[in-house]
Amino acid sequence: MDGVADLVVVALLVALIGLLVGGFLLSRTRVREIVEEARHQADRIRADAEQEAARRADAAAAEQERIRTGLEERQAELERREQRIAVRERRFDGELRRLDEARRQADERAARLDRREAELSRLAEERRAVLERTAALSAEDARAALVAEVENQAKREAAILARDIERDARKNGEARARKIITLAIQRLASEQTSESVISVVHLPGDDMKGRIIGREGRNIRAFEMVTGVNLIIDDTPGAVLLSCFDPVRREVARLTLERLVLDGRIHPHRIEEAYEVSRREVDQLCVRAGEDALVEVGVSDMHPELVTLLGQLRYRTSYGQNVLAHLVESAHLAGMMAAELGMDVRLLKRCALLHDIGKALTHEVEGSHAMIGAEIARRYGECEDVVHAIEAHHNEVEVRTVEAVLTQAADAISGGRPGARRASLESYVERLQRMEEIAYANEGVEKVFAMQAGREIRVMVRPEAVDDVQAQVIARDIAKRVEEELTYPGQIRVTVIRESRATETAR
Repeated sequence: MDGVADLVVVALLVALIGLLVGGFLLSRTRVREIVEEARHQADRIRADAEQEAARRADAAAAEQERIRTGLEERQAELERREQRIAVRERRFDGELRRLDEARRQADERAARLDRREAELSRLAEERRAVLERTAALSAEDARAALVAEVENQAKREAAILARDIERDARKNGEARARKIITLAIQRLASEQTSESVISVVHLPGDDMKGRIIGREGRNIRAFEMVTGVNLIIDDTPGAVLLSCFDPVRREVARLTLERLVLDGRIHPHRIEEAYEVSRREVDQLCVRAGEDALVEVGVSDMHPELVTLLGQLRYRTSYGQNVLAHLVESAHLAGMMAAELGMDVRLLKRCALLHDIGKALTHEVEGSHAMIGAEIARRYGECEDVVHAIEAHHNEVEVRTVEAVLTQAADAISGGRPGARRASLESYVERLQRMEEIAYANEGVEKVFAMQAGREIRVMVRPEAVDDVQAQVIARDIAKRVEEELTYPGQIRVTVIRESRATETAR
């Protein structure tokens, strides 16, 4: 057993020694592998470093080449600039020399002119002396003779001109007189315009008429005395009439009578109380209407008295057109034309808004409404351009400014457009009717339409009765008759339409 144990121990020792020897051998092999791997990695790093160094060297060379090229281009550009500067300096030197030469020549010419002027003065003195000796007249005598001759000639031309003016005055006197009378009738609001000077007040019953008249007519007399308005009581059931040329007084009287009727107490003292209340109310309404007009137009900084007068025009009409509405419309038109012409829009609006302000006082002050309005505007601090536009809008004074011309244009456009004024509306409707009658007078016409405010006539003809050639003939005949028989602004286009239609029904 002991021998076996020894053998086992020996075997274990041999195995242990073998294991130690094998481990040592294995460690040396691993170390060699690690060393070899480190050597390879070092070689790669060295190769990468050499490549990076070569790349950076190439980049540095390229950058150096680019910088050198840029410097060369910069140097070339500087040389070209220097050449241009040198050329400009030479040109500048030449210009300076030419200017010096021109200045020298100008100085010489001025000296020659001075000498020539002195020579001409000397010759003129000699010539006048010779003329005086020849004509045996002094300069004062010759001047007096010339003035007398010019005066005689001017008198003769003035006489001829006066004769022509008288001839024209006689020729146009009738038309001028008719215009003046027409305007006077409109301003005085006579019976021809009774619908514009009468207000109707409705009553709850006919028994109220007796209370308005009062005992022995004292109420109606007191009413007319306080208000200054005629009270007309006739057979019209449930209504009385108020007649007055002044629209503001008529409006005050209307409100007064309505208050009295509503209250039921009608006697002289109550009439005076109601009149005062109505007058204050109408004054406030006038001021408010004037302020509303200013706001609508965009005009500010106007004297309060002008605002009140402007509001009173709310109750005035001219040929059926409300004067305040006409002024607002004219102001808008003038502002648009001023904007198109690049002028002061606010100034033009102010001129057009105030051009008929004198109509608020034409029944109280003598003179034309244009001159009255100009005086009022001047009194309340309006500028001269506005004053001149007001006084010149009917050519009563010579037009001197563009603002006055545009004010005239805006006034004419607002008053002359179709439907604006009663006379214009009637003539406009008559012209349209006559145009349709002329078109219907042709054979084969089926329908006629007056379009674009009477500036175009469209005629529908029957295709079976009128061919294309005949349609041309109808258009020409209608245009010719319109030219001969009608008076109209601008042009009227005549269009004849011939239309053929074919209709079938699918079953």
